[in-house]
Amino acid sequence: MNASSLNFRALYLELVESTNMLRTLLAGITPEEARFKPDPESWSILETLCHLHDEERLDFRTRLDAMLNRPGQEWPPIDPQGWVTSKRYNEQDFHDLKERFFSERSQSLDWLKGLEGANWMASHTAGAVSLTAGDMLASWAAHDNLALRQLVELRRARLERISEPFHIEYAGEW
Repeated sequence: MNASSLNFRALYLELVESTNMLRTLLAGITPEEARFKPDPESWSILETLCHLHDEERLDFRTRLDAMLNRPGQEWPPIDPQGWVTSKRYNEQDFHDLKERFFSERSQSLDWLKGLEGANWMASHTAGAVSLTAGDMLASWAAHDNLALRQLVELRRARLERISEPFHIEYAGEW
C-alpha cells in the first residue's frame, strides 16, 4: 500500500465520520431553530445546511470528477456566498434539505469508494489557482470541519437561548 492510497482511505473515512457528526449536530433542531441567526452576519443552521448541499453537488464532487475524468474542462462558475440570498437558503424546508443533503452525501461516498486508485496528482488551473485532485479531496474533508465548527457554535447559541433565564458559565469558558 502506497502513501497515496493510505491518504485516500484516511480522507474517505474523515468524510464518512464527518457525515455522522453532521447528522448528530442537525438532530433535535426544529425548523424555527434552524432559521435562527445569532446576528445579521452569521449564517443560520439552515443556511449552513443549504451551503453544504450545494457544495456537495455543485463544487466538490463535480469539480473532483472533472479533474479526474475530464482534464482541462472549464469548471462551471459557483457563488457560495451569493447563493445564501439568491437561493433564499433561510426560507428552505429544513427537514427536506437534511434528507437531500444526506442523500447527496451518500451518493458522493459511494462514488468516492471507486476512486482509491485515482491519479491524485491530476491538476486543474484557473487563473492563479492550481489544485490537484488530492488537494480537492483534502479540501472537501476540511470544508466539513469548517461546517462542523460552525454548527457547534450555532448549537451553543441555541443552548444559551433555551437555557434562559439560567446561565451556563459554570460549564466552562467558551
